[in-house]
Amino acid sequence: MRSRWKGKIILIFIGLLIGGILCEVGLRILGVTYPQFYQYDTHVGVFHRPGAQGVWNAEGEAFIAINSEGLRDREHAYPKPKHTLRIAVLGDSYAEALQISSEQAFWSVLEREINKCPSLADEEPEVINFGMSGFGTAQELILMRDRVWRYDPDIVLLAFVSGNDVRNNSRLLEQDPFRPYFTMQEGKLVSDLAFQESWSFRLRTGLVGSWLYWARDHSRLLEMLWEVGGRLTRAPNSKKEPGPAGGKAINITEKADSGKGDPMSDGYYEVGLDTIIYKEPIDKVWRDAWQVTEELIVLMGDEVKVHGAEFLVVTLSNGIQVHPDPVLRQAFAKRIGAPDLFYPDFRIRDLGKDRGVKVFTLAPLFQSYAEQHNAYLHGFANNEIGKGHWNQEGHLLAGKLIAEKLCSDLIHKEKMVRQS
Repeated sequence: MRSRWKGKIILIFIGLLIGGILCEVGLRILGVTYPQFYQYDTHVGVFHRPGAQGVWNAEGEAFIAINSEGLRDREHAYPKPKHTLRIAVLGDSYAEALQISSEQAFWSVLEREINKCPSLADEEPEVINFGMSGFGTAQELILMRDRVWRYDPDIVLLAFVSGNDVRNNSRLLEQDPFRPYFTMQEGKLVSDLAFQESWSFRLRTGLVGSWLYWARDHSRLLEMLWEVGGRLTRAPNSKKEPGPAGGKAINITEKADSGKGDPMSDGYYEVGLDTIIYKEPIDKVWRDAWQVTEELIVLMGDEVKVHGAEFLVVTLSNGIQVHPDPVLRQAFAKRIGAPDLFYPDFRIRDLGKDRGVKVFTLAPLFQSYAEQHNAYLHGFANNEIGKGHWNQEGHLLAGKLIAEKLCSDLIHKEKMVRQS
């Protein structure tokens, strides 16, 4: 009896092995792949996998190539070549820009446009993209310390997304155990690196985890199973918008039933973005998140100055802020009880004035452009137009506007300082 069961188990194993091999071969012949661009990182929680490449088509479509240093960019040499003006861009998924080709991303547009700046003279501009999806200001500060300074940048540009960056900086709001945070203690920022000591993170970054991820990255079948598992895991939360800490997450589908003409029914609540940021926070957790965020920005500015570089915060846009229809924007603002949709942008702008940080506010300029040209600067045909990340036109406009700002305000000053 026992030998019979052993024989059945062996046959099942052989059948599964042959089936797996046939699936693997079939997926490769058909060109089916689900590239994995990320890996766990002991400094910032997660970062790009060096050398990863593949096609991204979940929103927009582009071929993605991660360089040997884990950047979604071409290779960059260090130390910095002579007669080079280097600009380091820190940001989240807007800077990572998986939705479009790297040549269309705002940091590539910035490099081309800034080359026209008369103040550059004999210097060659070089923009290095450190953007990483899901990052908050805390991770961007640590990334700057860990990776940016080896490239000796002349200018550090922080691309700030109000829609989720404030939440990203709060453990209570973000509820992601695999990332670093900062807290305020006695008026000072204190790092919270508890993720590094958790058994779950150590398991993922240890020998077993490393072998598992290596196998996934070299097998089309495991890639597919990994993707399916990820989608099943995300499915229950796919229609939810994060609510305040301790509060119930609001179901987007339920909100969409509020009636014709209501901005909710038009779908302008975006999953992954917070509407609470358009108003003065009354919840303590959100007030704390804002305070930590602001102090992180100021600290980044101070550290950039210590390294002899210039610092510029660029507040980006959320889709509803720059929708070309002013009636829809006003209805949305009224529905959520906000006087307008620029509260987070103006708050960061005022922080800059009070604390000596240079801030460039894009959203009002984007809104004017969108109205004037009836242009949607967010969204793609294979997702939802008017929401999501910047499309090609949005990136083009951002690159040009930032180049103008840098040329007029920072590059000339930076050159004067180096010549003195």
